Amino acid sequence: MTNDAKAEPASPLWNKGTEAAAWVTRFTVGDDYRWDRLLLPHDIRATRAHAWGLEQIQILTAAELRDVEIALQELASEVDAGRITVLPEDEDCHTVIEGFLTARLGETGKKIHTGRSRNDQVLAALRLYLREALLTIAERVESIIRQLCSWGVEQNRVLMPGYTHMQRAMPSTVGLWAMGFAELLVSDLEAITSAIDQVNVSPLGSAAGYGVPYLQMPREAVAVRLGFRKVQTHVTSVQLSRGKLELHVVHALAQTTSTMNRMASDLVLFNTSEFAFVKLPAEYCTGSSIMPQKLNPDVLELVRATYHRVIAEMHVLLTLPANLSSGYHRDLQLTKEAVMRAVLSAADIAEAMTNVLEGVTFDEERLRKATTSELFATAYALELVEKGMPFREAYRRAAEHIRSISDPDSEDVLSTYKVPGFPGLSQPDAVLDDLEKVMERLR
Repeated sequence: MTNDAKAEPASPLWNKGTEAAAWVTRFTVGDDYRWDRLLLPHDIRATRAHAWGLEQIQILTAAELRDVEIALQELASEVDAGRITVLPEDEDCHTVIEGFLTARLGETGKKIHTGRSRNDQVLAALRLYLREALLTIAERVESIIRQLCSWGVEQNRVLMPGYTHMQRAMPSTVGLWAMGFAELLVSDLEAITSAIDQVNVSPLGSAAGYGVPYLQMPREAVAVRLGFRKVQTHVTSVQLSRGKLELHVVHALAQTTSTMNRMASDLVLFNTSEFAFVKLPAEYCTGSSIMPQKLNPDVLELVRATYHRVIAEMHVLLTLPANLSSGYHRDLQLTKEAVMRAVLSAADIAEAMTNVLEGVTFDEERLRKATTSELFATAYALELVEKGMPFREAYRRAAEHIRSISDPDSEDVLSTYKVPGFPGLSQPDAVLDDLEKVMERLR
């Protein structure tokens, strides 16, 4: 892909008449330009707000601001159409924007970097990207929760074995299995909400981390135009927060994807011939190149595996900023890649689980047959307790009579549970109420 719409070749924004060796550019830029392709639309949006701020302090005239806004709209259209992107020789998305404006507007374009550095420019674009990406992931998680809650209603009284140590333990229901994950995912959404709050702060006006002399930058007004909830007041906090705010994001995503990792593990296990509790949608499975009979749960297996990529990026964010002195260091460039990789991985996991769950079906007969008599040993003991026997004696009595415990009717089993959230007493409405409260905050 080439940037045919650009009128002149890219030059680094820091170019003062000297050039770095080619290998230095390759090493320092690395794959960063690829990530900046995702940030370019957000950088354009932030540049539009920055230009408005420059007009407020008379760096740009009203006419110049109109020219900049028209040119930025043209650039956004070119980017959307795929005619302009970030190339290795551009170094970053900031160069693309300034080069485009300078080519179109001449001296006006050269004013656009007034009062900012690539340090606060990239953070503004990144935080706009993260805010949008986290909301998209949250909406996918919402869909998963709603699917699970529908099972909480439909499968509320469908018995299945509950397991501890991978051994059959006590009776459960499909609805209860589903609602456990649903309730946990609502909690995970609260973590995503907190992460959005953390990154939804404006760094603009901090420049390279020490503010801007002479110019009274309208930081709060620009932040409002971009939908940030506030600015980072002390400009030194901006560079200190690099990696740290990104860690909030990835930690929330790690919580969310860990829940989906375990759900995927259950479904892979339940789909085996040995269990046969569920049937997975064929369109989200693959086959074997040698075994004609195989239908493999590859999507769910990769959901499990991709979670570990999220954790790997979290480790980068935990360790990379450690032991750095305050202020900016080029090391911090890698925090952008780490958080964006984690976001893309988490988005894939959420989309995969959304699609797979819509096609999962449960084999009720198989589930009931698997709920064998030994699962009712605890109920047998507690029935004796209800009649006045001390629990430890009842426990021993039940152990002695395991083989003679009967296999009761499903409704008889479920009628023994009296507390909301126990088998047969799923509370999807309560979870959905909590979900609505969290999503209201997000929206």
